[in-house]
Amino acid sequence: MTASSLAGRRIVVSAGPTFEDLDPVRFIGNRSSGRMGFAIAAAAARRGADTVLVAGPVQLATPAGVHRVDVRSAAQLRDAVLAALPADAYIGAAAVADWTPRAAAARKLKKRDGEDTLTLELVRTPDVLAEVAAHPRRPRRVVGFAAETEDLEANARAKLHAKGVDLVAGNLVGIAGGGFESERNALLVVGHDGVHALGPDTKTVLAGQLLDLVARGW
Repeated sequence: MTASSLAGRRIVVSAGPTFEDLDPVRFIGNRSSGRMGFAIAAAAARRGADTVLVAGPVQLATPAGVHRVDVRSAAQLRDAVLAALPADAYIGAAAVADWTPRAAAARKLKKRDGEDTLTLELVRTPDVLAEVAAHPRRPRRVVGFAAETEDLEANARAKLHAKGVDLVAGNLVGIAGGGFESERNALLVVGHDGVHALGPDTKTVLAGQLLDLVARGW
């Protein structure tokens, strides 16, 4: 695609983990570096799109030409994504926590003599991807990510139908040279018209290839 192929389009991307606070010093999180989502946002901006990047807590520089909104929790990410609509595409590359503590403690949770276990009560977080897909201002393209450790295509296909989205980019995590905390990745993109294998390659290259799939038919 050309350098101006997304001119006039608005692309919303979410990236990175969410941190769900247990107390003022601890949280539930994950190993997402945010690099894939940041690469997608950078590629969209280079192609001329009005690009909004909703970023979880990561230590990455804001790509040129991108409007960045920093968030911490799944609830904050959901609010920021919905506030960025309407858009032509939403690409949900963030690794949003599925669970959050029912209530964060106001003070640090202390170890107590004689206690060898700690029980946490967790509740479901907002399903951002499904909510965007069902929204009255639904983007023309809604893309989810599925980080899996097994049965990649089957799990990505199940997510495609369960969430009502247009594409799901599945990737295997927990392997050397790909997934979380890596500069490289490989994606299996499942859509209603078939399956597309991208990579392995740098996340920068994969971001451009994924945008090619997202923009088909525009």
